[in-house]
Amino acid sequence: MARVYSDVNQRLGKAWYDYENSKIEWSQPDRYEIVRRVGGGRYSEVFEGVDTSGNDLCVIKVLKPVAKSKVKREIKVLRNLTGGPNIIGLIDVVRDPSHRYASLIFELVDSFTDWKTFSTRMTEADVKFYTFQLLVALDFVHAHGIMHRDVKPGNIVIDHSKRKLRLIDWGLAEFYHPGTEYHIRVGSRYYKAPELLVGFRTYDYSLDLWSVGCILASFIFKREHFFRGADNNDMILRHMKALGSEKFDHYLQKYDIHFETDAEALLSNYPKRQWTDYGVNELVTGEAIDLLDKLLRYDHAERLTAREAQAHVYFNTVRLDASAPKEGHVSDSGFCST
Repeated sequence: MARVYSDVNQRLGKAWYDYENSKIEWSQPDRYEIVRRVGGGRYSEVFEGVDTSGNDLCVIKVLKPVAKSKVKREIKVLRNLTGGPNIIGLIDVVRDPSHRYASLIFELVDSFTDWKTFSTRMTEADVKFYTFQLLVALDFVHAHGIMHRDVKPGNIVIDHSKRKLRLIDWGLAEFYHPGTEYHIRVGSRYYKAPELLVGFRTYDYSLDLWSVGCILASFIFKREHFFRGADNNDMILRHMKALGSEKFDHYLQKYDIHFETDAEALLSNYPKRQWTDYGVNELVTGEAIDLLDKLLRYDHAERLTAREAQAHVYFNTVRLDASAPKEGHVSDSGFCST
């Protein structure tokens, strides 16, 4: 059971989480025009568009054919989170007359396109500010009984010139119910929590906090991806080489997880490494390492929650607004979106 917000959906009632029986009022697509393609993936194609009723720019996410329940779930989640801090705003849902293609219309955030370049130019103030904003978003999401399940740099858009962050792509999000067995084929490999890799299905919100830890590690060590495994077994191996094999074994035993492998490397013993072994620079401070160490834990029950992480001493200056950059500020890194 999750340490926090475990009874949210029970308290809010079936109308809050029952997306299967929710009714969607679709709009006609005529008022929206595609301008250019900006991305896409397994489940959708994403375009910059314009709302011709007011000539406002927007994002048009054209969904590829998937199960109706998946579409309903994403829309239900987005509508439930409407107005939440740092959550991408859903403007409209449209479907063509043939009912074959559905699209979600979102607010447009003028974001950068090269995350790798941005992440290596971030100052300490930038890292603290944006990590904190991500935690604010996740605490709101979790407090409303929802797991994102795919937190990664590609699902975070930042308008650096306006100090604006938005958490996007809610296609894998799910409502949390204690004791429920969930699908483990969620998330993106480099940001998958250990519970997904070892087949532990009764996971909870803490799944998202592991991903935050991976992002923080990539920030402070100036790597595009901190754990970069070739496959799931290789990801586990990289976790073991960082956190040690002894704690991994204790984790499996504590939750009675039957993890079988014939990969010789996974049967070896590895000591826990010091975080500073991965590099030392102006971002690798004692406070940053302490926060990272409390996020990247095998045992999901030991990870900080999003609310607890916000209270960490690492974010003192952000919370007190003593040195957090103001609206429109461009950091000394000289990087801003175009």
